[in-house]
Amino acid sequence: MKNRQNWFPFLLINIFVSAAVTGAILFWYDRTYRQAVIPSAPINAVASENAPSAVTLDPNTEILVDIVSVIGAGALDTEMVLVRYNGEGELDLAGWHLEDDDKKVYIFPQLTLYPSGAVQIHTAAGQDTVVDLYWGLRQSVWESGEEATLVDPQGTERATYQVP
Repeated sequence: MKNRQNWFPFLLINIFVSAAVTGAILFWYDRTYRQAVIPSAPINAVASENAPSAVTLDPNTEILVDIVSVIGAGALDTEMVLVRYNGEGELDLAGWHLEDDDKKVYIFPQLTLYPSGAVQIHTAAGQDTVVDLYWGLRQSVWESGEEATLVDPQGTERATYQVP
């Protein structure tokens, strides 16, 4: 019985250290990966079947849409591209596509972005929502040094981003 009482403080210290290390790792992960995914402005994306587009797709007109980042390049489970619209009015992404240097192409479904709206395109499979779209691939697409390109339905490049 005396021997068990000697181990009790060590058991408590072990539990405390394990909880502290786990908390520190989760904090680091949240700061490192989630911070890059969560945009500073609210995400305002709405899926709609017949949403009118207030944005013209004239190739000479600038559309303020950007590829903000490519997160988790090379890791299928975390790999995603963040696209943000900073223009006025609505932007209908139906028929737009995202492609890499190897011409792997993701075609956007019917989706409307509003000013300051953003959408994440995950490489892996999943269930589409208004803020998360899933490519459904079984291999990662993005590599360091590669360029991600956002192209409108007329074939005009609207945004590019070089994967760090």
